[in-house]
Amino acid sequence: MNHFVFRPFKIFILSSLVMLLASCSMTVDDYNAAVVQTMVGEKGNIVATGYAVISVQPHDNPAQQRLLSIRASKLDAYRSLMEQVYGQYLDANTTVGQMMVESDTFRARVQGVIYGAYLVSITPVGEDTYEVTMSLDRDIVNDLRVLYLDQMTTRSGA
Repeated sequence: MNHFVFRPFKIFILSSLVMLLASCSMTVDDYNAAVVQTMVGEKGNIVATGYAVISVQPHDNPAQQRLLSIRASKLDAYRSLMEQVYGQYLDANTTVGQMMVESDTFRARVQGVIYGAYLVSITPVGEDTYEVTMSLDRDIVNDLRVLYLDQMTTRSGA
């Protein structure tokens, strides 16, 4: 008799575990979709955000520091757009001596042209930071990539 009592209980536990695992995978999918959504706007545009600290800007006038911070955060957003359009160039060097890593360095660089980006928002974050969000139309992204590939083909062929 005990065998018949535990069998439905085992089935219940097993089905509960399967449902729990299935719900976890759905939340991972939701998380991934949210991450992609932060990079791609509602029209399929690429969206980038830049940040800059106000107090470190090289000026004595607080109003001028705020303006410089807005400008710096806008340039940071442009850099982020370029990373999304063209990718990043990474240069890494590792030095090993006596089977131990002596130094490990890397540089990241992004280079390209961005046109057609538009300002979405300028927002103060806390008391000492500005956030600038910019957007770039998907069609312009495709044009920029085509121009970039043409330029790279021309350089390698010359």
